[in-house]
Amino acid sequence: MEINQWVNSAWFWVGIVLVAVIIRDVFVQKSHTITHNFPIVGHIRYWLEQIGPELRQYIVANNREELPFNRQERSWIYASSKNENNLQGFGTDQDFNSPGYIFIKNAMMGYNPPANHPSKKNPGVLPATKVIGQYHNRKRPFRPYSVVNISGMSYGSLSAKAVESLNKGAQLAGCYHNTGEGSLSPYHQFGADVVLNIGTAYFGVRELDGTFSMDKLKQKVEENPQLRAIELKLSQGAKPGKGGMLPASKINQEIAEIRHIPMGKDAISPAFHAQFSNVPEMVNFIESMANETGLPVGVKSAIGKLEQWEELAAYMAKTGKGPDFITIDGGEGGTGAAPHAFADHVSMPFTFAFAKVYQIFQRHDLTDKIYFIASGKLGFPEKALLAFAMGADSINIAREAMMSIGCIQAQKCHTNHCPTGIATSNKWLQAGIDITLKSERYYRYHYTLVKEIAEITHACGYEHPCQMTMDDIELSMGDNNRTMTLSKAYGYHKTPIAYDNFNDLLACPHLGGANARNRLA
Repeated sequence: MEINQWVNSAWFWVGIVLVAVIIRDVFVQKSHTITHNFPIVGHIRYWLEQIGPELRQYIVANNREELPFNRQERSWIYASSKNENNLQGFGTDQDFNSPGYIFIKNAMMGYNPPANHPSKKNPGVLPATKVIGQYHNRKRPFRPYSVVNISGMSYGSLSAKAVESLNKGAQLAGCYHNTGEGSLSPYHQFGADVVLNIGTAYFGVRELDGTFSMDKLKQKVEENPQLRAIELKLSQGAKPGKGGMLPASKINQEIAEIRHIPMGKDAISPAFHAQFSNVPEMVNFIESMANETGLPVGVKSAIGKLEQWEELAAYMAKTGKGPDFITIDGGEGGTGAAPHAFADHVSMPFTFAFAKVYQIFQRHDLTDKIYFIASGKLGFPEKALLAFAMGADSINIAREAMMSIGCIQAQKCHTNHCPTGIATSNKWLQAGIDITLKSERYYRYHYTLVKEIAEITHACGYEHPCQMTMDDIELSMGDNNRTMTLSKAYGYHKTPIAYDNFNDLLACPHLGGANARNRLA
């Protein structure tokens, strides 16, 4: 081969690049031993390590073994959100003997809704049976239009287009949309009911020095009638006792203005609240927010030690004051970024957490007075029904909602390089999100989930999932051919929920979901 041909060939330039890489790795860089000793193979190794999650997700792992969500779960969400066939043929591929496997006990003859039943018109409508804030006589009590709602995910952690897609989807479904601790953004304001989440940094309702501002909270509520409740975040399942952090790379001028934070610095939430340090002070803070805004106020928390929950229940029983709702977040919950030890080992998973806290309030005769919200990978019919059987009044979903609008579980939320544009502030990556399409997909997923919850409820002989009991579900004890009811497994029976009929829920003056598609009331 002549010299000119060699220089113009691709192999020549490949060789130049390889020589440059070798020189750089062997003689210049000192931080990576592997690439120093093996310049070419070392880079291949790092590249394979980088795409390892994707390789396992699509090639190595089977349909049922991957975490946080396995392929079968993701496929069900994707098919439901696209209104595609989400059925399965030839029978189940589940291992019925796996410990904790859920068996829902159907009735010999289930509940057959009459021809004029609202579920015949719209199977995707299922209001909550309790009214949040009614027991404490709040000025603006709230009955959620749906027992399935969107959990707290902040604008900043999620992209503008992702938040807008979810809010418009929530508006179609009639469910509420929790802001996350990043506060109310313009992208939360497209017609859905909204729950304002207030975390330890008091984003959006604070002074520039980080102190809480009641005046700013009142102004926000007065200017935004779609705000229906306030959630005071004590902790969350993915990082209990650890403050949140939004990297400076994700903070733009708009986010800084919404949160009332400076540009160019990581937005760090303290681990604990500055407004209170004990149970009476927390209850006073809750009551002051409720009195000033008229809205119901609740708390969200992961569960570990139970002493302060005992104290809270006793204090509420004694004073008649306290949170209107309690969101119990399981340790399996997700977040944009969390230290491994916190995410993996701190706080209890949902079932243990909910059972322990519920029993505390049950002993103080408060379970019929508080609205219980369950959270922690519950966005599937069987898991949602387990939560209702244990005493939950509704469930919150987060990552399942993200998957319905295109999340592929790339697990790059903390890098600002989310390939789907959902968990990034990168404009180029966000450009692929079609808001009209994605909002419809969230609606379709929500519709399918609620519809299947209702259908299984009817198969069990009930009209509403609030009627499910702890004896209606059994758990596998492993490969010993034994099962155990929830009541025996967790040692309690839930308090029966007052329920008359479906139409009464729809006729409630405090019912949310005013802009829902095909609204029935």
